[in-house]
Amino acid sequence: MPTPDLAAISFDDVAAAHPDAAFPRFHPRPAQGWINDPNGISFINGRYHVFFQYNPDSARHHRIAWGHVSSADLMRWEEHPVALRPQPGGPDEYGCWTGVVTDDAGVPTAAYSGVRGDGGHSEVVIARGSQDLVDWDQTGHVAARMPDGGDVTAVRDPFIFRFNGKRYAMQGAGLANGHAALLLYTVEDLSDWKYQGIWLTTENPVASQFTPAEIWECPQLVRVPDSSGAETWVAMFSLWLSGDAHEHANGVGHLIGSLTEDPATGLPVFTPRSGGSSDQGRDFYAPQVLALEDRALLWGWANEGPGRDGRRGRSQEEIDAAGWAGVLTFPRELSVVDGTLAVTPAPEIEAYRGDQVARSAEGRVELPPFAEAVVTHSAGGLEAGAGDAVVELLLAGGDGQQTVFSGPLADGEELRIYVDASLVEVYRAGAVATTLRAYPAAGEKWQLLLPAGAAADVWELSQP
Repeated sequence: MPTPDLAAISFDDVAAAHPDAAFPRFHPRPAQGWINDPNGISFINGRYHVFFQYNPDSARHHRIAWGHVSSADLMRWEEHPVALRPQPGGPDEYGCWTGVVTDDAGVPTAAYSGVRGDGGHSEVVIARGSQDLVDWDQTGHVAARMPDGGDVTAVRDPFIFRFNGKRYAMQGAGLANGHAALLLYTVEDLSDWKYQGIWLTTENPVASQFTPAEIWECPQLVRVPDSSGAETWVAMFSLWLSGDAHEHANGVGHLIGSLTEDPATGLPVFTPRSGGSSDQGRDFYAPQVLALEDRALLWGWANEGPGRDGRRGRSQEEIDAAGWAGVLTFPRELSVVDGTLAVTPAPEIEAYRGDQVARSAEGRVELPPFAEAVVTHSAGGLEAGAGDAVVELLLAGGDGQQTVFSGPLADGEELRIYVDASLVEVYRAGAVATTLRAYPAAGEKWQLLLPAGAAADVWELSQP
């Protein structure tokens, strides 16, 4: 049995004591420091573990380590000590970047991108963990290096998957010809990955249409439940363009397709047939998916988004003063419905629904700073985008109002909107989510503006 982690901190205590009104209370993260990509998401020994890119020393993207939170139920979270740190003189001296955690013959094992110096190429570094995933042995072992030959100019972000009883891995890459790519590896021994070559690129017309990029970052490949009963695989990529400087203009895209075995080589072949954007918001990037036997759970990174797209955000000076940056989304369930990716909040999140504070029809509805709102439309005969059937989420008061979210609402449709201080998540049945950041100023309140025929039920979020 794992020994209890005496250094674990309840996130409820962290959130309750935090002095910043914009700090989330229901999305776990450390009280201070920068966070970005979720990493190493795993379900081991009865607990969900979520690691993430982390700079504990400042609210800036520098000298990245791995932070760590865990939960038995996806609702009550504990923060653990820093899991992985850059090792002086090691292959991760410049940072422990994105990767995964897997159970390797009973040993929790991390496979992550290590970089030796600024501008250096990424290598796959292996670290072994204790049974509770709290203590890690970083020996600097490198399992895969940059491929030879010059065709591959950038590589990063290993991901491990299983198919037909065999273990494989892939990494995102950029090619000399300007295309984004996936690299494929066979992984009989987790400490020694065998490179099999370039697997998929944006030369594929479906990939080019739905996931255009110069580098595919944070690649995922998971089997997801399909309403048709078919065995369906979803590949998801964060779409990197040069000079994006954490703006991530292309966001995240996905491909829906099939995975088969090449009879000649015995290697898997992913064939995409459709795709789309994986989140409609401006502030979503670098998701990671945990594939379990009967569900696929996704977490993404919601960044601070200072002041772009004409909206009022936080300046870098304000972020530095606050001392923290970045939030992870709620866990989300993935499925394919009628050939389209559908994203819903994990059912466990419903336990955060506390006292009902409003039940209102058309007009303005005020929300508490931590809220869930379910908005429905029953005017009859309206379709999405018709007439005035548009729902808006506003920050209003003081010097005016800011529209944070605006979207159509069709007859019989339902929107679920979550507000956690400065993080907004909107879910529409049969579609992907929308992730946004916004920061209430003094005197501002969250408000819903409901069209004719719409109604909203509002609950205050609370710990169960």
